[in-house]
Amino acid sequence: MGITGCILAFQQEIESVTNTYRYVKPEKKPFLLPSQLKIAAEKELPGKKPHSVIYQSKEDAAQVVFYDFAPAYYYLVYLNPYSGDVLKVKNMDQDFFRIVIMGHYYLWLPPNIGQPIVATGTLIFFVMLVSGIVLWWPRNKAARKQRFTIKWNVRWRRKNYDLHNVLGFYASWIAVFLAITGLVMGFQWFAKTIYFTASGGESLKLFEEPHSMEKTAVQTGSLLPIDQLWYQMKAENPAAELIEIHYPETDSSSIAVSVNPDAATYWKTDYRYFDQYSLNELSVDHIYGRYKDASTADKIIRMNYDIHVGAIIGLPGKVLAFCASLICASLPITGFYIWLGRRKKSKAGKKLRHVRRRKQLILEKVV
Repeated sequence: MGITGCILAFQQEIESVTNTYRYVKPEKKPFLLPSQLKIAAEKELPGKKPHSVIYQSKEDAAQVVFYDFAPAYYYLVYLNPYSGDVLKVKNMDQDFFRIVIMGHYYLWLPPNIGQPIVATGTLIFFVMLVSGIVLWWPRNKAARKQRFTIKWNVRWRRKNYDLHNVLGFYASWIAVFLAITGLVMGFQWFAKTIYFTASGGESLKLFEEPHSMEKTAVQTGSLLPIDQLWYQMKAENPAAELIEIHYPETDSSSIAVSVNPDAATYWKTDYRYFDQYSLNELSVDHIYGRYKDASTADKIIRMNYDIHVGAIIGLPGKVLAFCASLICASLPITGFYIWLGRRKKSKAGKKLRHVRRRKQLILEKVV
């Protein structure tokens, strides 16, 4: 978990440098409409359903997402938003970071097996983290001086002990947030408890997408409803860094739209839902609605992923998350050697006491 967490901390930064197909040359003409990009992308993946289209800045490629559960597949088609030219068809099941994420979430096991193992392991880690802080806490001033620095000019065993205790203490104040946010994602009961506490007694409502009610499409000229929404979102959110429009999956599905003012994080995203026929906006009572309508408890749950990866405070937060994850990955190793050393010491002590006892018996017989 620690090693995969380190790798994922800078995923956005690494991909922005290595994946050059994600960028296009800006042109002085409008982006193609969602319906037009859908047609261009479907030619690359016939038989698969487009899930959504993502627009970003004038320098970013548009992305059409193909995703389904049965049969399971996940593809991204990168297109030039000005011309519709396909830049890359990416099978996300073969993507490096996607594979790392599957390990971080599920240990590369089936989700129904791996997710409970990871969540339970995170819970055990949280308990050990809190108990470790309690055990570390110095009892007096003399002990306090020794707990904040690592002694390098000592025997290997003492150095290992300091690496575990000193680095573990510094990392624990970051790791405790990593553990708590991991538990929110891992256990529904934990997420509900956090929400219940933060809201003063309200229950966390599960996500449920509203359904379209009308049956007659409202068109403006030759524009399809999904294209009308694209123009509406652009007009209402000119400063948005990311707009994602979901293609309705069934005749009763709504059109879901995500408008994010900050592409580096997720928590400030506006989630909006529209009847696919009348384009009337549909209200929801769960946390994934408009940001302005979110309560304090809603925002805390929304922030959870951004806190978990450190993105909540930008690049410094990611650096802290990376360092804390790396130290956490070392704790089982240094902790094992501490346990092994004490076990050997305990055996040696028992052997020494046994030898002394034998000598004492021999002396008593001689006397």
